[in-house]
Amino acid sequence: MTLPGRHFLTGVARSFHSSRLVCKNTRVGVVRRTRNQSIPLTYEQAKKPHQIGLMKSWNSWNTSNLENESLYTSDITVQDELIRAFIRGTFPVTVESEVIIKRQWNVVRIAFLLSSRVQPTEAHFLIGYSEEMLSHLLRCIVKLEVQVIASKKDVIFRYT
Repeated sequence: MTLPGRHFLTGVARSFHSSRLVCKNTRVGVVRRTRNQSIPLTYEQAKKPHQIGLMKSWNSWNTSNLENESLYTSDITVQDELIRAFIRGTFPVTVESEVIIKRQWNVVRIAFLLSSRVQPTEAHFLIGYSEEMLSHLLRCIVKLEVQVIASKKDVIFRYT
């Protein structure tokens, strides 16, 4: 029951909106073209923001941002940033792509592209070290899905 003259917030919840009114400014995330097309873009950077979910994917996959699932939302966001900083620090100059984090139940899968500058034995050691350290920090199973590429040019989708 509400008192006359007073407005209470009822039904305030986090949800997903997909109307045109909410998504009206899509030019913000689009990379501008240069005159001599000298800026290399990856596949994710070359796609427009409104194509997320169709031709482009999210960098973090978790279900904590859904409605009525707000218990650990801030914790998972902080953990995602910790994971990205840890991977960038463990593989300092060899990570050639964005770090993709997928959460499924109690398993965290981390995917990224690794340069071939690292020796195979060093790469295996660093992958095992990262899985163990992140498993202890996050208190869940962590699996690294790493692909090795020959050069940085393999990642470039187009120039703008």
